[in-house]
Order: sequence, then structure tokens, then C-alpha cells
Amino acid sequence: MQPRTPLLLCVLLSQVLLLTSAEDLDCTPGFQQKLFHIDQPAQFIEDQAILNLTFNDCKGNNKLHYEVSSPYFKVNHDGSLVALKNISAVGKTLFVHARTPHAEDMAELVIVGGKDIQGSLQVVDSDRPEGSKFRLTGKGVDQEPKGIFRINENTGSVSVTRTLDRETIATYQLFVETTDVSGKTLEGPVPLEVIVIDQNDNRPIFREGPYIGHVMEGSPTGTTVMRMTAFDADDPATDNALLRYNIRQQTPDKPSPNMFYIDPEKGDIVTVVSPALLDRETLENPKYELIIEAQDMAGLDVGLTGTATATIMIDDKNDHPPKFTKKEFQATVEEGAVGVIVNLTVEDKDDPTTGAWRAVYTIINGNPGQSFEIHTNPQTNEGMLSVVKPLDYEISAFHTLLIKVENEDPLVPDVSYGPSSTATVHITVLDVNEGPVFYPDPMMVTRQENISVGSVLLTVNATDPDSLQHQTIRYSIYKDPAGWLNINPINGTVDTTAVLDRESPFVHNSVYAALFLAIDSGNPPATGTGTLLITLEDVNDNAPFIYPTVAEVCDDAKNLSVVILGASDKDLHPNTDPFKFEIHKQAVPDKVWKISKINNTHALVSLLQNLNKANYHLPIMVTDSGKPPMTNVTDLRIQVCSCKNSKVDCNAAGALHFSATSVLLASLFSLACL
Repeated sequence: MQPRTPLLLCVLLSQVLLLTSAEDLDCTPGFQQKLFHIDQPAQFIEDQAILNLTFNDCKGNNKLHYEVSSPYFKVNHDGSLVALKNISAVGKTLFVHARTPHAEDMAELVIVGGKDIQGSLQVVDSDRPEGSKFRLTGKGVDQEPKGIFRINENTGSVSVTRTLDRETIATYQLFVETTDVSGKTLEGPVPLEVIVIDQNDNRPIFREGPYIGHVMEGSPTGTTVMRMTAFDADDPATDNALLRYNIRQQTPDKPSPNMFYIDPEKGDIVTVVSPALLDRETLENPKYELIIEAQDMAGLDVGLTGTATATIMIDDKNDHPPKFTKKEFQATVEEGAVGVIVNLTVEDKDDPTTGAWRAVYTIINGNPGQSFEIHTNPQTNEGMLSVVKPLDYEISAFHTLLIKVENEDPLVPDVSYGPSSTATVHITVLDVNEGPVFYPDPMMVTRQENISVGSVLLTVNATDPDSLQHQTIRYSIYKDPAGWLNINPINGTVDTTAVLDRESPFVHNSVYAALFLAIDSGNPPATGTGTLLITLEDVNDNAPFIYPTVAEVCDDAKNLSVVILGASDKDLHPNTDPFKFEIHKQAVPDKVWKISKINNTHALVSLLQNLNKANYHLPIMVTDSGKPPMTNVTDLRIQVCSCKNSKVDCNAAGALHFSATSVLLASLFSLACL
């Protein structure tokens, strides 16, 4: 609100009192007198002492520094306050801030009779209405955090009730007003900003660990490894948060105790030794641990410190080629065998966890048939030479391979592979007694089924790979599932001992399989196995048969169709369908049944009139299309049933009824038995 009188109101920062407790000490750091009253002279004379201030940090006042709230004054090192030029009006209050690395404090100078100048804080003059009171509001008073500040309602003195923390709240915006006895505002509110002056109460903290850096071995001096940065919660505009870095300890301290340097301002860690000393293969340990210290107050002894560990790994580069431990390796292998025959050993000084150490082997000569392969053992780095195609002693009893070894990673430009990166492997093939080999395998012949017993199918042929041993061979049957075959043990002639039947369960897809053995005269003897596949051609040796063989029909059926018959034949075409269906030797007077062709494999049996309830046997004759054809007669049992009220009764009412042909056949059978 606007003041009704020219009364001016201001609360001075000198009225802000820190209410803190301190232990009784022989020396109390700070100004020995904190409040001074100075009569306003007509003029402050340049360089003329106004008063003397006494500040003591109890440690010798080293690096004592003063700051004055007015730009027209300064405090000399001896504590004398002087004006920088002649000045007549400076306001009603001056503040002097003194600081050393060990302590800091503020003194207040009240100018009695001083005139207000632009930018100064105003105080209540003597014209304040009698009985009026001061009232303080704002954050820290009646707003959270409440109760930090209070004001003397009579004098306007503002005090603080507990310790302030700049890192929590750096400034407070308060408002001061005067009220009458009823609480009505007379003047104000006037803003009062309280600035919390920072103290160095926070240590630097490394917050981004773990700190791990890598540098390649042989890197030039001055190579940047990593950056270490710390955080200080104090005021970044003051030395309280001005950090400096240094290396407190290096482990190990070989080959130099000062392998690295840290930029004190940026925190960059760089190498300081020559590239020759930064050789991973000659270092006691390729891992270094540095204790890094960050200190505030720009690194002064009074600054607070924080530490962190920096781990620096000396990374390997491929500056050592792999070398075979010897120039020549020997190996022996039996002919016909496969697998690893020798392990080739190499040495490499590079880091075993990197591609600079891992070996890659190549056969560069002596392997035209690709009978050999070489692979790296990932644990030992050895080259495992294997036979992947069986070797034949009779073709070659010796093999010589030339093998080179390289690293997965390329070598550095100034290093190359030398003679030690190649080796020769001499392989001796041992002769073994190999089993005879049938040729061809499988052996295949084609014959008609039902050929006469004793028919010759073929003569098998097996040869002995051991041509230098001049061994003899005998033959025998190993597997003959149906027992149809015989083999001459001397010359290998195979003939039949039984009729070959294509429809046998031992024949699959018209093919019969048998296994034969060829045994040489070696010591011990060796055996070879050969397969004979006999394809059997079909002949018409199976008569067809009908299905089903039982049928039912109602005695009063309006539809006189009885059953649809199907026919099947185990033979193959053309010895199967089309089939011919007939009622076998039916007598003319008994013409009750009829059979009609439906298609090549099915026919319909039907009645020509209704029959009484009974069981009937009807002989059905079916003939295939083979040359010559084959015929089969099957009795079809037909039950004539009573079908009334949705109930079917097929129990025979009397004796079986037969067709005339059936009666005649039965009579002939009876006569034959007399």
C-alpha cells in the first residue's frame, strides 16, 4: 500500500542476527566487535582512516580478505576502513565481510545521521506513529519453512532462530510493514531479501563411479586416458566450490611412481611416461589404481577434500606375432581312422583375452585331397590337426603339411610374421587289415517271383583294399530274412533255396533285401558287408477275394438290393481288376438271385423276389484279369430278417436255405463220404 506520510521504512541487514551456539574457546574466530556507530561527517576524506576493524581467525589471519558493501570504501590489511574518494552521502549502513581459509565473519557500521541514497535500505525514522508495530511475513516466517525469522515489533530488529543452510534455501524474500495497535497496516509491505552467505561446509563428491579408463600400450606421452569430475554443493560462485584435482597415490608404483598426471582444473588424466615404459608385456601389472583427490577452496590447505579410485587398464595391441614352439611336428595315424592326430603349440606374449593372442591356423601346403583340417583350441590356443577323410596306406604312407599361424587381430604396422610363424607336420600312415569291399554296393537284380528253386541270381564281387598283402576272400550270408538264398563261399555265386514270393511280408515295395559278408584271410581277419536288392516282378499267383461275406435284408423289403460286393487281389496290374462277378453254377429253377456289375472292382447282389425269414448261402465266383486268370468262389451268407415296428429280428426261423447248386454240392460230398 502507498504510505500516507513521507515516513520511510527499511530493515537493515545489520538487524539480522544469527542465533547460534558455540563452545567457549580461548579464541573466538571473527570480528572482535561487530557493530559500530559512526557520526555522519560532512565528508569522508579519501584514504583517511574512519575506524579500525579487528578480525582474528585464531590461526594467524593468513590470506585475510575484506569486502565492503559499498563500492566507495575498502578495508586495508591492517583493518583500517578508508574511503576510496571524497564522498558526502553513503547511506545509513555499511557491511564489511572478512574471510580467511579458516574463518569468516561480517561487521555492521551504522552511519548516524547518514542520508538515504539510491539503492540503500530504508529504516523507520522518528516520525513513525506512536504505538505502531513492525510485522514480518514471507517464506521462513509464516510460510514453510516457518519460524526461521522473527522481528522485534517495537525496534524492527530481525533475527534468525536456527542455523541456515544455503544448500537448502539460498535466499528468502520477506516483507516488513507497520501496523497500528489494532493490526491495521499503516505502511508497507516493504520487501526484505535475506541472502544466505555460503560457508564451506560441503566436501567434494565423486558421484559417477566406478571410474575405469583404458589406454593402449605404447601410447605417446600426453595421451588422455579419462576425465575425473567431482561435485561440490557449495556456492559455485565462490572458492568454496572451486575444485582442484591431484593424484594422491598410484598402485603399483612400477616402472615409475608417476605414470600419470591429472589436470588440476579439468580432471583429465594423461600419460606422462614414454611409450617404451607403457609396454603391457613388461609391466608388473597392466592395471593401475589411482587415488584421486578433489579439494575445494581452489586447492588451498584449508579446503575440504573428497577422494575416488580410478582404475586404468593398459590395453594390449598386437605387437607380438605367434610363434611355433618348434619347427617340425610328428604324427602317426592308422589308415581309415579320423580325428585329432596332433596338437601344435605356439607362444604369444599378447593378452590372452584378446584377438591379439588368439591364434588362427591355416594349412598352406600338402592337403590337396582336403583330408586334413586344423582348428584352434580356445583354452590353450593350440592348433588341433585332424584327419577328416580316412587315409589309405596303399595310396600313400606319408604326408607332409606346411602350416602357418596368425592372430585374429592384425599386427601393428611395424611388426610382421616371421619364419617362426610356420611349421612342418610329418604324418605317418599305419597299415591296418581293412575289410573287403563289395562292388557295386548295393548289388541289384530283377527276377520274376516263383522262379524255380536253385536259380542263380548273380555272383557277388568283393576286393581286398590291402593289395600288398595278397589275401583270399570267403563269402557268407549275414541276413536273409525269408531264408530264400544260398551263396558259394569261394566264388560268391548266389542262388535260390526256396520260391521267391513277391507277396511275402519280407518283401517291401516288391524289393527283397539280403546282406552278405566277405571275410579276408588276415590276422585277425577283416570283414566287409554288402547289400543285395532283389526286385521281384509280379505273376498272377493270387486269386481275388470278395468282401463283405455277410449281408442282411428284410423279408418284406421293397428295395430288393442286398449288398454291394468289392473284390481285391494281392497281385499287381494287369493281374488284378477289372474283376468278373458271377453266381456260381446257379440252377435255372432257383433263379432268385441276381448279381450286377457296378465298376471294375464292385458288384451289386439283389433279390428277384422277397424271401422268408432264414439264412441263405450264395456262392459268389470272382475272376481277375490275369493271363491266365485266377478264380475264387466264396460263400456269401445272407440273412433274411423280420423287420417290424422298427425292430430287426435275424434269428433263423428254420433250417438253412441253399441254392440248387449248394444242394447238389452237398449231395456229392455225402456220396463221397459213404
